[in-house]
Amino acid sequence: MQTAYIPVPKPPKAQPAPAWSSAAVMELYALPFMDLVFRAQQTHRAHFDPNGIQLSSLLSIKTGGCPEDCGYCSQSSRYDTGLEAEKLMPLDEVLAAARAAQAGGAQRFCMGAAWRSPKPHHLEAVAEMVSAVKALGLETCVTLGMLREGQAEQLKQAGLDYYNHNLDTSPEFYGKIVTTRTYQDRLDTLDRVRDAGINVCCGGIVGMGESRQERAGLIAQLANMEPYPESVPINNLMRVEGTPLADVEPLDPFEFVRTIAVARITMPRAMVRLSAGREAMDDAMQALCFMAGANSMFYGDVLLTTGNPRMEADQRLLQRLGMRIDAGQHNPHHAHQDLSA
Repeated sequence: MQTAYIPVPKPPKAQPAPAWSSAAVMELYALPFMDLVFRAQQTHRAHFDPNGIQLSSLLSIKTGGCPEDCGYCSQSSRYDTGLEAEKLMPLDEVLAAARAAQAGGAQRFCMGAAWRSPKPHHLEAVAEMVSAVKALGLETCVTLGMLREGQAEQLKQAGLDYYNHNLDTSPEFYGKIVTTRTYQDRLDTLDRVRDAGINVCCGGIVGMGESRQERAGLIAQLANMEPYPESVPINNLMRVEGTPLADVEPLDPFEFVRTIAVARITMPRAMVRLSAGREAMDDAMQALCFMAGANSMFYGDVLLTTGNPRMEADQRLLQRLGMRIDAGQHNPHHAHQDLSA
């Protein structure tokens, strides 16, 4: 009697280990401060002009009234922060702000709207803004919340260069900050952006009461994206009265610089952007951030709805450091504007 052949199931293929595990990122965080910054500076110099800085300007084109419950956000309709909800800004006002930013040296113009997700007529208006700002010769970036199928393609057709959608924090800590959208919702929007051929701008916020392990988890999430984001904004929490995080303990300044350095090492070709929280940083701390690998910063008078160092102060700082306005496109030898001239 012939025994029937029963195929032996093949074991599942082993998944490749993440390029940067949380444990490996934690090892970076644990390095002596000087060793970590030195390593980050070496990585930075291998890919960028070490004295170059990209300047971006951010305009809130639709302020307040957001239905989300992000615990850090002054624009949530759930919190009494004294911020009045406004309608979408007219195109001519957006263009006036873009021209002013460009005259001040900004190379990228970012537009933010306080929506959970843009409606079709909203997206049509924003697409018109993108095309008009692009025509000025500026790089364009928008942050509009979650995108539905086809919306990223519509923005790409309008000429959008970057879409910003931050992960905020690690998956483990996320539920303590946001409950109205899931971590996977954020990842799905980023997938749509990438599939449409738009550059990804994605980072997070530190100083929200998370542990170092949770900060490492955020960096690992970003670094293990395929590919990792072209632009990585690192925000230091701006504590806004009326929000659940208004009284959280401020992050140690050196821990923030460590986060910049770790982002640079794990994402060597990304533009690491010094973002929200610069208003509370003195010049020395900002200089340390640049040394640790930050090569882009938000520039101007207002960052969405919270303060930002004024352009004149920023220019003086960059002059004192001998830094140059630089588009930062991975080429340390391309043309730049010398601020000391």
